Amino acid sequence: QHWFSTLLFMEDLRERVRAPVKIFSRPPIKGGLAKQAAAELQKKLESLENIPLDIAITGESGAGKSSFINAILGLHDDDEGAAKTGVAQTTMEPTAYPHPRLPNVKLCDLPGIGTPRFQADKYLNQVKFNNYDFFIIVSATRFTSHHTTLAREIHKMGKRFYYVRSKVDNDLNAEKRKKNFNEVRTLQKIREDCIKNLREAGEASPRVFLLCSWELANYDFQLLQETLENELDDQKRHVFILAIPNISAKILEKKKAELQEHIWAVALLSCGIGVLPVPGLSLVCDIAILVFHMKRYCEAFGLDDESLTRLAQQVDKPVAELKSVIKKSPLASEITKDFVLTVLSRSACGALMVLEFILNFVPGLGYLAGGGISFVTTRYMLQSFLDEAAKDAQKVLTKALEPRAE
Repeated sequence: QHWFSTLLFMEDLRERVRAPVKIFSRPPIKGGLAKQAAAELQKKLESLENIPLDIAITGESGAGKSSFINAILGLHDDDEGAAKTGVAQTTMEPTAYPHPRLPNVKLCDLPGIGTPRFQADKYLNQVKFNNYDFFIIVSATRFTSHHTTLAREIHKMGKRFYYVRSKVDNDLNAEKRKKNFNEVRTLQKIREDCIKNLREAGEASPRVFLLCSWELANYDFQLLQETLENELDDQKRHVFILAIPNISAKILEKKKAELQEHIWAVALLSCGIGVLPVPGLSLVCDIAILVFHMKRYCEAFGLDDESLTRLAQQVDKPVAELKSVIKKSPLASEITKDFVLTVLSRSACGALMVLEFILNFVPGLGYLAGGGISFVTTRYMLQSFLDEAAKDAQKVLTKALEPRAE
């Protein structure tokens, strides 16, 4: 435990280090190739956290726009921050709803089209169309000329749009009363009717996605999700994948892949700080990096109290039952400096960090070696933690989807 005592000593040293150690908000470091590289990596990582994604949800009043927004945000209709729902028209002005974990991701509930106040030909200027990355046009019944007129205007202005037929569960329940009911055949009929209506209204090659906001994992949500992923640029796609709810094993796998893709850049940032000639700075920054990203992984996978509580309510199970399957990862709130130090004390990486600290006092090559140790340690710790968090998230999802015991 000798090296562990050294780590604790470094916390006292931090106050005497002139260089700022809050790596995610400090001003860029000037001078020197290593310093410039670290500053550029810092900017890149910060930009990933701040990429805006603004999604406009539009359609006729009563189409289920607000419920769709809440489903994407992972919120109940009566949760704080949820879009207002109701049988009457509830949206009279564009209203943005930020994602509960990613405030730069916003879903905007736009006023219903086709009403006396909002005519389709003037609609886009009224709702400030330039603010949005793409539009989702929702209908609970037939698509009409209002929808296609709006879609043509969106297309003229260089934006993408997608047709969503909502509330398909209502149609299926109605058809179940008939003899020889077949779900696949009924869904295909709904899709064909939507496409026919859109073509009659002037849409040449319509794509329609069938959804139910109460059963987001069913029907065409995965197809819509994959379509958006393919048509967004790399940065927007990264944010979109992290924002979508954890409703399937496939989504969890995609989130892991997105997070894993940036571990290399985070490790390089750690390396860049490690070669700076300030004894103790690398260690303090490495711990801050690990705390920040480990928390981020847990929140992305829903391994935090707020997400688990919402999930328990949605599946009508005790939150303790969902937490019981989390074996390897802490919750996001439990990830602190002390947690990271404890993990390091049980790992060979801890000994490496002590070696790095010692090398900091060796001029020249000592700092270069220390930078390499920072890279290896950060990359290994983040990859190991990501693997374990992803496994626990899969277990939570499996437990949530299990039928309740009678």
